[in-house]
Amino acid sequence: MKPKTFKFSVEGRVGRIVLDRPDTLNSLTFEVYGELRDLFRWLATQPAVRALTITGRGRGFCSGGDREEIISQLFGRDAEDVYRFARMTCDLVEAMRGCPQPVVAAINGACVGAGAIIAMASDFRYAVPEAKFGFVFTKVGISGADMGATFLLPRIVGWTKATQLLMTGEVISAEEALRIGFLNELMPAGALEKKASEIADSLAEGPAFGLAMTKTLLNRQLGASLSQALESEAQAQALCMLHPDFKTAYEALRKKEQPRFK
Repeated sequence: MKPKTFKFSVEGRVGRIVLDRPDTLNSLTFEVYGELRDLFRWLATQPAVRALTITGRGRGFCSGGDREEIISQLFGRDAEDVYRFARMTCDLVEAMRGCPQPVVAAINGACVGAGAIIAMASDFRYAVPEAKFGFVFTKVGISGADMGATFLLPRIVGWTKATQLLMTGEVISAEEALRIGFLNELMPAGALEKKASEIADSLAEGPAFGLAMTKTLLNRQLGASLSQALESEAQAQALCMLHPDFKTAYEALRKKEQPRFK
């Protein structure tokens, strides 16, 4: 994959995505949405890539859909065209969650609108103290129910806070995002990318099959009953116990060594 609208590289076993429109705080266009969706779908077929990081170049992580290149272009389109665009944005989230590799977001600044959604759909979220977060969809006259926000956000920060954020569109500080559980940790700007890389590198050294199974089950259990969740986890653990990684870890522990997962 060689996307044209953002940077993508693979270093060792870690894929690195850098949103690359710094003049607009890395706002999204139709093309960026499409290429991000396609990249995450492709990554699901690439077992050599074991973890991912995503960040933005410049002062922002992602400021959401570009006002001129997306929003103004939607006026005058028919219902089918508008729905096709809305569905594509949802397909990006589905591709991110369906991608078996852990995704680590390094949030280096403004993270609003669809940018906040991309962060939400990631598995780990680290941010600089100066970052701002906002699900600002009602501020532009549409629904806070965008790109899976009403499904995922209440499960991350709780129903009450998610309702407040999605209905008011308020922008919150990084400290508040950390307090409500949206972020894993705050990092100084100079240490952010190093931290994201360290987490991704550590995950890339882990048991890829077990990590992918963990992410799959986290997704599946969102809509499961307790009995369904227990059965899914029993099946998942049985599969993991039959996988070579299980014996690799056992042998390493016996020898008091670090396991080397292949």
